[in-house]
Amino acid sequence: MIGKIFNALKPHFEEGGRMRAAWPIYDALLTFFYRLPRPTTGGAHIRDAYDLKRMMMTVVIALVPCAFFGMYNLGHQHFLSQGLTPEFLPSMIEGLKVLAPLYAVTYAVGLSIELAFAIVRKHEMSEGFFVTGMLIPLIMPPTIPLWQLALATAFAVVLGKEVFGGTGMNIFNPALVARAFIFFAYPKSLSGHDVWTLTSGAPVDAFTMATPLAVAHEAAAGAMGHLADKGYGLWKLFIGLHPGCIGETSEAAILLGASILIATGVGSWRIIFSVFAGGAAAVFLFNALAPSPASIMALPLQYHLTMGSFAFGAVFMATDPVSAASTNGGKYVYGFCIGVLIILVRVLNPAYEEGTMLAILCMNVFAPLIDYTSLRIHMRRRRFRAKAG
Repeated sequence: MIGKIFNALKPHFEEGGRMRAAWPIYDALLTFFYRLPRPTTGGAHIRDAYDLKRMMMTVVIALVPCAFFGMYNLGHQHFLSQGLTPEFLPSMIEGLKVLAPLYAVTYAVGLSIELAFAIVRKHEMSEGFFVTGMLIPLIMPPTIPLWQLALATAFAVVLGKEVFGGTGMNIFNPALVARAFIFFAYPKSLSGHDVWTLTSGAPVDAFTMATPLAVAHEAAAGAMGHLADKGYGLWKLFIGLHPGCIGETSEAAILLGASILIATGVGSWRIIFSVFAGGAAAVFLFNALAPSPASIMALPLQYHLTMGSFAFGAVFMATDPVSAASTNGGKYVYGFCIGVLIILVRVLNPAYEEGTMLAILCMNVFAPLIDYTSLRIHMRRRRFRAKAG
């Protein structure tokens, strides 16, 4: 039935049809449902049904656990702030009321801009925004104004991707560009205790809206003890039932998504492993140099890995195949540097306790240099082995 509909509409979008200018829309919808038999022009080519859209949809599927848990956590934190006992179904409904408009605005703005660029340039509509649109709401606080989200999405699509030539040509992760726009243009929307929980009135005295990272930085009598006093035990941090950006709080959901990406080969295990290794190396160094147990430098590794967006950034942001390093050796260096930079920003920057966004964007800039150096080293080794043989 779907095929008959597309076949009936096709003449209107082909050359000479009255809807010729809207061909990118038709092509995008058609290739969403079907893989078209693209003819090859010569040479040896691998013919496979796994195209770019299918790869993007795999990432979207891997993000579904984070989205659903984030939706539940939104309602959970909302009812806690009202002094009520959270229940599953009401929490999901309350979270859906917040998450649905965020996704509607993100996809409406992003896809409209991509469509406009596709029509002007007269090329096919790219698939890249499938993942970008899924990521942007998950890395935002639940109280982000919709108009700010629309501006950030437009900025990310236009200046983060399209000015470089579209999907596959951008040097920065577009979703992180959107978050960076909010961070620098509207910093109050990403900072302060009142941006992490949806409240319709004053919260009860026993409830705190501070994120675990904020609590750790404010600790005066030892970060671990202070986190426990605020109700942020290690298990609770791992499950993710605490305030934070919508999709970044649950390490359990993130690990489920990571297993999907690694099993399908879409996400690079080298980058994921290296980010955690770099973070661990930096944490052990700061632990050794900590002046006292009450210092943020003494915070153990397990807390760093389960707080903030460390795990989410390592799995879904650092592994972006366009803006990350491409060579196998370069992936280790790229990921390790990201992990180190995240901990450096967290520990040494008192004004901004989360360093994942800045670390990944910084290493996006150096990814081409890392790949170039890795290739030169590999070529030098091959020449040496050829001479030795």
